[in-house]
Amino acid sequence: MGLDINKKPDMSVKMGDLFLKNPVLTASGTFGYGMEFMPYFDISMLGGIVAKGISLEPWPGNPPPRIVETPCGMINSIGLQNVGVKKFVMEKLPELVEKKITVIVNILGRTIAEYLSIIKYLNLSARIAAIELNVSCPNVEAGGIAFGINPDLLYELVKSCKQETDITLIVKLTPNVTDIAAMAEAAQKGGADIISLINTLQAMAVDLKTRRPKLQNITGGLSGPAIKPIALNMVYQASKAIDIPVIGIGGIMTPEDAAEFIMVGASAVQVGTANFIDPCSAMNIVTGLERIVREMGLGSIGQLRGSLVV
Repeated sequence: MGLDINKKPDMSVKMGDLFLKNPVLTASGTFGYGMEFMPYFDISMLGGIVAKGISLEPWPGNPPPRIVETPCGMINSIGLQNVGVKKFVMEKLPELVEKKITVIVNILGRTIAEYLSIIKYLNLSARIAAIELNVSCPNVEAGGIAFGINPDLLYELVKSCKQETDITLIVKLTPNVTDIAAMAEAAQKGGADIISLINTLQAMAVDLKTRRPKLQNITGGLSGPAIKPIALNMVYQASKAIDIPVIGIGGIMTPEDAAEFIMVGASAVQVGTANFIDPCSAMNIVTGLERIVREMGLGSIGQLRGSLVV
């Protein structure tokens, strides 16, 4: 007798010590601090949210214009504008916790010392589920090279951060490398509990009439459906290279997109650019993904993970 397609499948995900009620998260920088989306739907129904990237001190971000639409995507050059870790913990986090929302905090820094200072502050709060390292930032102590494009730098950063906290540590990898598997391996060797990928691809747009860049900062990060095939491939490659869980990111607009990322090896996914188009996108993906699992005759989302036939 086949599985009853009307029976609710188990959509929960466990990645080490991190438990999610379902595999759908929101991507950092695309969902504000979370509260901005509360008027649209019950955010606690998501697997969790990844809050806007947090630095040690407030960052003003880049001057406008800093977002431009492109075919099948967008380029942003926000410049990681944020309120800083102290204000986030004091003013933003309490409301999220009160509503029982699973909160992952994305953090960024220009030196390893800055990352560690942020983590020390977050250690004082037992209310966050995980920390996600944004490793696309330039390391000023290494001549401006991004942590995420050099495996040795990445290893040292992750190792230092892991030694500083017992909170689940996620490392968000940049796609702007020649060997994503090597970077995934460096993160795992450094002690990462989970990796997430991909961050945005470096890109630019120009205005033919004015002969000027469309972004004040000239370049920015490309996201949206245009990068999905690249992201799928990198998630697949990384999943094969390491033993720790993977969170897939990049151009996820529909439940089917999310299912594909899980099929190639992701344990969970993050929804990003879709939030700019429809604020309810992430919730729609939660319900649609459950429908897909049920229609495939599976009893749990875990049965879909890594099921790609090659």
